[in-house]
Amino acid sequence: MNRGAPWTRVVGRVKFFGRHRGEVNSSTFSPDGETLLTASEDGCVYGWKTQSGHLLWKLHGHTGPVKFCRFSPDGRLFASTSCDCTIRLWDVAEAKCLQVLKGHQRSVETVRFSPDSKQLASGGWDKQVLLREVQSGQMLRHLVGHRDSIQSSDFEPSADCLATGFWDSTIRIWDLRAGTPAVFHQELEGHRGNISCLCYSTSGLLASGSWDKTIHIWKPSTRCLLVQLKGHVSWVKTVAFPEGSQPASAGRSHMVKVWDCNTGKCLETLKVRPRGSNTQGHAQWKAPRGWGEAGLLASQPTDVSGGCGPRLRLHCRWETFSVWSC
Repeated sequence: MNRGAPWTRVVGRVKFFGRHRGEVNSSTFSPDGETLLTASEDGCVYGWKTQSGHLLWKLHGHTGPVKFCRFSPDGRLFASTSCDCTIRLWDVAEAKCLQVLKGHQRSVETVRFSPDSKQLASGGWDKQVLLREVQSGQMLRHLVGHRDSIQSSDFEPSADCLATGFWDSTIRIWDLRAGTPAVFHQELEGHRGNISCLCYSTSGLLASGSWDKTIHIWKPSTRCLLVQLKGHVSWVKTVAFPEGSQPASAGRSHMVKVWDCNTGKCLETLKVRPRGSNTQGHAQWKAPRGWGEAGLLASQPTDVSGGCGPRLRLHCRWETFSVWSC
């Protein structure tokens, strides 16, 4: 690849799916990459076979739009959050709801399992972060003191810390080690818009995406901003950070960008070109060099002019993106 001239690729083959009855707010891969989970504005959680696109489940239970979904790292459970102020824990094998977790007072916007799948962190419009034990649903910690709504979160790979992103443009790093007080010990500042997404790398670096159209790469242990990635022309909605130094990001502009976070340069741009204006679909193509053989999954909103653009999920083993429009 010519590092000095970023490539732009356009979607090739497209497979269409029409089962969602509302905008798709979130998606996530199972750890083995076999299943893709989507959360919809229609109040349902959908499970799909990643390769064939076959619909496995359409799960009801939430009484409001489903905002976020996430598999547990061990692949046994998944969690969904909703505007109905609840989190639902589901069993993957039987596709049934095991627990309905209450405690939030407003819409729950983000949820994350700890790397060992034993804890669950959630946050939302009520400006509080709740940390629970997965097996019992018992509240472990109530992290308070936020100045604004929580939009994003991620656990550090060691599970010692939890990062949360806010509408006030700040990021907080919470120390979760036993015996330490439940107060944030770091605050990262630098963005000029809502922190819409957070993602730790396996090495402990933190990528943050914002409505200010930038991605920041941080070394949280020193509060150091390593590099600022610029090039998006709209909000950054999602970022994926695989092993190495090439994070990928997507925003409202229907483009996915792959970056070199050592230099801050965009290595490649993947453009999502909708085939029709009244269908939902997934598109596949090869990822850029350095990512190996990969497929890209992209869904289009019912009205392609009205959606807020593609987001993405990366399955590290398959090196596969899942990109959707909300």
